[in-house]
Amino acid sequence: MRGLYSAAVLMAQPLLRRKLRRRGAAEPGYLEAIDERFGTYQTPAQPGALWIHAVSLGETRAAAILLESLRARDPALRVLLTHGTATGRAEGVRLLREGDVQAWLPWDTPQAVRRFLAHFRPSVGVLMETEVWPNLIAACRSAGVPLALANARLSEKSLRQALRLRRLAAPAYAALDAVWAQTDDDARRLTRAGARVDGVYGNLKFDARPDPALLARGRAWRAGLDRPVAMLASSREGEEAAFLEVLAASRELERAGWARRTSDGAVAALRWLVVPRHPQRFDAVAALASQAGFTVGRRSAWGDEGPADADIWIGDSLGEMPLYYGLADVALLGGSFLPLGGQNLIEAAACGCPIVMGPHTFNFAEAAERAQAQGAALRVATLEDAVREAAALAADGPRRARLADLGVAFAAAHRGAASRTADALLALARSGSSST
Repeated sequence: MRGLYSAAVLMAQPLLRRKLRRRGAAEPGYLEAIDERFGTYQTPAQPGALWIHAVSLGETRAAAILLESLRARDPALRVLLTHGTATGRAEGVRLLREGDVQAWLPWDTPQAVRRFLAHFRPSVGVLMETEVWPNLIAACRSAGVPLALANARLSEKSLRQALRLRRLAAPAYAALDAVWAQTDDDARRLTRAGARVDGVYGNLKFDARPDPALLARGRAWRAGLDRPVAMLASSREGEEAAFLEVLAASRELERAGWARRTSDGAVAALRWLVVPRHPQRFDAVAALASQAGFTVGRRSAWGDEGPADADIWIGDSLGEMPLYYGLADVALLGGSFLPLGGQNLIEAAACGCPIVMGPHTFNFAEAAERAQAQGAALRVATLEDAVREAAALAADGPRRARLADLGVAFAAAHRGAASRTADALLALARSGSSST
């Protein structure tokens, strides 16, 4: 089965090159070091680095938390950091220290992954969250490189896919040297997929500490405003258009004089901030808002003075989510209002920003369910309900403060995954070196 998979992946390489060129037109980062995608590396490398693969932005942020714990234990640690997306690679640059190396993980052909391992010769590897590649895992096993899956999660949808491809997926999961799951449910699903789960360590993202300077700046900006602020956080394509329709409908009600008899008056009183999940969509989302008749202000034009007056603000910057959560009185959880699985709500909770989420949170199912059960987040059925709930929360200071406090307590109560994962990974590295 892996032979058929390898042939298909090999034949798809021209399509990958075409896709990279197309993506690179909007995100130049995809045009960087394209040959690395196919296993050709020019970057000098010394053997023995600890290798972390963080495919995209979210995984890279989780890797940053793990790296902090690893370096606290071994300050001389050398790291090989690999990615699959331009946003992940851009974020990963911030994590590099002298002696570290960054590269693209190659396309999963037997030849490319063998060249990757022969060039970098890592001492141990860790794949973040969901990145299970059959040829890569087989090549690591052949080369004697211990390989772990950390902060591991597997949704019901992904499990069904793995079971459909059992002859390919099960050997890959089984060949991992260690699997450290986020939750008991993830562990159960990973076991069904063929993995041997060695521990349930929790979610690394609970160990993230919001940047206090960014959080304080956002709160200072909020204190200077005369109206409450609500945010659509980490929004995904399709959500912004639906959100703007809801706002436009509320505005029409206000203009017609109906707002005083409905909750739409509270909706109209809000200032709105939209922070798209993917930076390549900043311009498109700003254009959508303008086309819907709203005036638009963008974070990139604010400077240090804070937001200028506008109907809708666009958070078009990277690495500033604590600032946005500090600025907002309430946040709507992006990715949860369409069947996209939802985005990470942990950072919002840690920042003390009340959360309203939609029905689709399967990517972070246990965290979302626990937050709801503990009163740290609210769930609604539709985006229209979410907008109205945000308006009600913004107008109710005591209730909003209770939710904020519960969110901070929820985030703090689930810390510890970084320490557990770092200890296990360094033990795996030691066991690998002792067996060679």
